[in-house]
Amino acid sequence: MQRIVIAATAVLCLLLSMARTEARPAGCPAAWCGCWLARHFGLNDRRLWRAINWARLWGHPARGPAPGVVVVWPHHVGVVTASGSRSGTAVVLSGNDGHRVRERERSLRGVIAFRAPEKPAFGNF
Repeated sequence: MQRIVIAATAVLCLLLSMARTEARPAGCPAAWCGCWLARHFGLNDRRLWRAINWARLWGHPARGPAPGVVVVWPHHVGVVTASGSRSGTAVVLSGNDGHRVRERERSLRGVIAFRAPEKPAFGNF
């Protein structure tokens, strides 16, 4: 019986921790996609809390959508995880998408920038 209680408690703790990561992170503003992405990448730059700032403050210009590339709309930002099944789409992971974190195929209509991580200083690692 004690093992069942311990296992159930462990599962409950896991589910609660997952639920916290699926909602607006503590300290993030009401429009929280940029804040979530900054935390997802381990960045501590509050300027990135505004989605549009990702278009000029992070990484370097990318040619288009590809896994790991940040995609920026005027009022939303996310990271591409895969090609879309239809032309003009990509699978994007982002915060504040329907008031939660989710990964889904999105239209790239209205995108203002694609940004890739900075290149390493020496070679391709």
